[in-house]
Amino acid sequence: MRRSGKHEAVGEDKLIDNEIDKFLKRLSCAAIAIASLTLLFLFLHTPDTCVPHHAPRKPHLRFPKSTCDFSTRVYVPADKRNLRLRYTRLWKAKVNSFSILFRDLALLRNHSHVLCVSAGAGHEVEALHRLGVDEVTGVEILESPPLVGRADPHNLPFFDGAFDLAFTARFDEALFPARFAAEMERVVTSGGACLVLVAECGNDEVREVVGLFRNSKLVRSSNVSLSGTRMTSILMRTRDNSSWFIAP
Repeated sequence: MRRSGKHEAVGEDKLIDNEIDKFLKRLSCAAIAIASLTLLFLFLHTPDTCVPHHAPRKPHLRFPKSTCDFSTRVYVPADKRNLRLRYTRLWKAKVNSFSILFRDLALLRNHSHVLCVSAGAGHEVEALHRLGVDEVTGVEILESPPLVGRADPHNLPFFDGAFDLAFTARFDEALFPARFAAEMERVVTSGGACLVLVAECGNDEVREVVGLFRNSKLVRSSNVSLSGTRMTSILMRTRDNSSWFIAP
């Protein structure tokens, strides 16, 4: 009797284990099915971003459902974008800052030919125009029409001695400073000038910058403020036979 009772208990335990295994398998299959259906639903119904229902529909605020479901933005030419930029308060402040810099240096005449190297969006070009300088050329790796054209500052596409003054406010950012300086000197006429702005520094750093301009002589250096940023202005003259620039 005892053996038969033990056999019955073992049989009941196996039956319970089998039922638990079946339940777990069914539960796993159900979970896999639910997860698969959920992923399929999300794939077929990509939700919009969190935009109020009453807000107007905008193409850039909506996820595309496929590569064919898209709406392009209206293309705005670079010159029109820059025209809008020129009416901002920040633009006007930077242009005014450059205007003060050039006016205080008293370097220019109306007929002077000026090259602005690495001119960015063209704040310095605009400032020189406002001061009455007619022949101003601005260049940058990426053009910014109508004030700045495209050119490599390390390989300027101009003849030797084409300009009276070469100016840059981004000499610190030059990849090859010696080449950058040589190109500025090359395009400046005999007796012309190179004007460079660098981060505010002392006399030792000024001498290092001037040393890169092998065909120029230091005229003066001074600390200036450009749009609230402290910088050092370094003015150099090429050779010694110049009667071109006006004494301040």
